[in-house]
Amino acid sequence: MEEQGGSVTLLCLTASSGVPLFCRSVGAPSKHQLPFSVIGSLNGVHMFGANLDVLLTAACTANTHVVWRVFHNSITLIVLSSEEGASDFALGRLLDNTFSAMVLILGLEELVNIRNIERLKKDLRACYKLIDSFLAPLERSGDLTQCVECVPVPHGAALQVPHRLLTCQLLPGLEACLICGPSPALHTVETQLVPRFWKPLLEPLQACVRPQPHGLPPGVLAFLLIQREQRSSQSSVQPPGSGQEGLSPRRRARALRHFYALVAARYFPWEGSPAPPQEPFQAGFPHRARHCYVVSATHKAYAIHAPQHQLFLLLAPHVPTFALRPLATRALRRLTGDAAC
Repeated sequence: MEEQGGSVTLLCLTASSGVPLFCRSVGAPSKHQLPFSVIGSLNGVHMFGANLDVLLTAACTANTHVVWRVFHNSITLIVLSSEEGASDFALGRLLDNTFSAMVLILGLEELVNIRNIERLKKDLRACYKLIDSFLAPLERSGDLTQCVECVPVPHGAALQVPHRLLTCQLLPGLEACLICGPSPALHTVETQLVPRFWKPLLEPLQACVRPQPHGLPPGVLAFLLIQREQRSSQSSVQPPGSGQEGLSPRRRARALRHFYALVAARYFPWEGSPAPPQEPFQAGFPHRARHCYVVSATHKAYAIHAPQHQLFLLLAPHVPTFALRPLATRALRRLTGDAAC
């Protein structure tokens, strides 16, 4: 049976008055709305600290992780997670993505200058489906890495839908899919529209295309490969050869996301991001970590920070710890085709 995860609850309030705008949740208690007293307490402790010039960003209890974020002094977002492995980094990205979704649907002006709270509540319903997609467990990683995900398309894949689905190959292994009615004609799409709109993008798209992840070393259960300069990524929780051993695809995805959040927050920060908190053993070293790993009862994980790429691997627990580094280096070479890695 699939392991049950925890719950995630997202609260949105006005920053000035603390009026709840919406509450979304997934997981076991998602059917129950949080009592107003709990919502008021969570917002009140944050406002109390702000009045004393204390910025409260996160807190933990025995089984719940809480993160606060205020946007443009207008909107307060609070997330509570009882999921195993929840972190400030991952929950912070969730709040950033949520506010970005609100801006995308409603516009920044409507959120910064709130004129009618009841109307805003109604308008925010249009954001629910997009916001809920951030709360649900994902096998994707773009919401966390903030990178464009490049998804390889299997050769010969076809999808039949009531309307026309047109697929045009842009590059080997990369196709553009369009759903349309009876027009335009296929010939028009191939000879006029595709060259007009896609030809200027072929060069950056080429950087996203990677060889299919075949021939990975034995024991690799999942991977996340990030191209740092292009800020693009490719991932799989069922790479060829991984089989069905150990964790299910959903648990692999969850473990890989937790590992990425840990490493990105502490060891491999993006350029321009705040310096990560140093652990005691780091204080005596003038350089930053380039490799790191985690060992647990259900899996092992290894990360490489290379000049052009970052690679995060999830591996079977039987892989020897001493073999993790050469195995990960070999996987990076095969995924990137760069023998210098």
